[in-house]
Amino acid sequence: MLDLRPILHINGILLTTLAVVMVIPAAVDASYGDDNWRAFLAASGLTLFVGVGLIFTMRGDNVSINIRQAFVLTVTSWLFLTFFAALPFAFSDLRLSFTDAFFEAMSGITTTGATVLTGLGRMPEGVLIWRALLQWLGGIGIIVMAVAILPLLHVGGMQLFRTESSDKSEKVLPRATQLAGAIGSIYVVLTMAAAMCYLIAGMSGFDAIAHAMTTISTGGFSTRDGSIASFGNAGIEFFGVVFMIVGSLPFVLYLQAVRGQPRSLFRDSQVQWFLATVLGVVALVWLLYWIGNDVTMGRALRVSSFNVVSIITGTGYASSDYFRWGPYAVTIFFLAMFLGGCAGSTTCGVKIFRFQVLYKTGAVHLKRLTRPHGVFIAYYNNRPITDDVATSVMSFFFFYVLVFVSLSAMLGVIGLDFLTAVSGAASAISNVGPGLGEIIGPTGTYASLPAAAKWTLSAGMLLGRLELFTILVLFAPSFWRG
Repeated sequence: MLDLRPILHINGILLTTLAVVMVIPAAVDASYGDDNWRAFLAASGLTLFVGVGLIFTMRGDNVSINIRQAFVLTVTSWLFLTFFAALPFAFSDLRLSFTDAFFEAMSGITTTGATVLTGLGRMPEGVLIWRALLQWLGGIGIIVMAVAILPLLHVGGMQLFRTESSDKSEKVLPRATQLAGAIGSIYVVLTMAAAMCYLIAGMSGFDAIAHAMTTISTGGFSTRDGSIASFGNAGIEFFGVVFMIVGSLPFVLYLQAVRGQPRSLFRDSQVQWFLATVLGVVALVWLLYWIGNDVTMGRALRVSSFNVVSIITGTGYASSDYFRWGPYAVTIFFLAMFLGGCAGSTTCGVKIFRFQVLYKTGAVHLKRLTRPHGVFIAYYNNRPITDDVATSVMSFFFFYVLVFVSLSAMLGVIGLDFLTAVSGAASAISNVGPGLGEIIGPTGTYASLPAAAKWTLSAGMLLGRLELFTILVLFAPSFWRG
């Protein structure tokens, strides 16, 4: 029988932390003289009551967890946090249904960036900063999970990044705590740097802080309906590109750089592949956009680079309606949704290292076909790729496609047109935010979609954020019999 007490105890700690964070937007609203602070205070009180209740009723002498409990903890913590993070939206003057509130919270905490809200420029500042905080917290949460938890669970090839200190399951919590402290400090510094750069480029202090949090977390929530396009500022777009890429690189390598190994960041093959991929796609889109439109080379480069980087990293900002650039743009941006950044970053998607593993193992297989008696070994970062890793990565690709097709089909059955259904499914599972088309494209929102579609997309966001298997394993009867 699975012992749920340590799982619920840890969830109580997380909820208590969330309740404290809710005080920030309440204070922001109060400082602006907006009565909406009551919604955050009420949500904070309820969340604190549940969190403290779980802490005291579920505490025990031993808080260590095994692998099965780690799976359940990972999924339940994201669901608990999303549910209670939705309360301020539901309690506020926005008049959102709980479906919309939950969708917005799920999109925020998974750093997806899809939204049901319009008229952002007229909304209470507390709501805007709450959306940014959710993405910022979700960003650091996924980094710690990717570095400390997923390698232990052998999810989708993440065991490549397993460290000696995470070899034993009882070390999960102290390891996660140590990483959260070290990486969290770097995360805060980078966020502050982004805010300063946005401020210098011309944003107001409030906008700079909000966008810094949603840029470094590659989340994409903005304080304006038109996203970054509303500012019409080349400097803001330049810094946006820089910090979206910064958020897409492995934070463990930043930690190594701070500790005296600065070259490790650019010696990493995953980083090299990622940067080469971004440059290649930007160059292609830049060339096609410049040739097909009456714009200067500089303007074409500015618009292409920002929107391509935004989509590849899963941030979801938009400085132009690329849906109207022509069929080539729709195709390239659709495929770019699946790429993602590096493992151990705030991005989602398939992630570059899996393409590397797939390429390396495929190349070795081709060599074996032509030279059956030869001995060929695939390497990743100068380390042999084991059969366990190769199988995990190939299984991930299979289920990624399967889940994407299933989500698309479900959205189609609900009543969405083909382009909206397919791009919505891709956007959700890759945690990108905007889809393609008139409804959920870079200038649209998800507000008009049926409630069933929003719940389906919310499930897709969670599946993508937690790397599929973390959730799918819970549906295996053998998991509960173990």
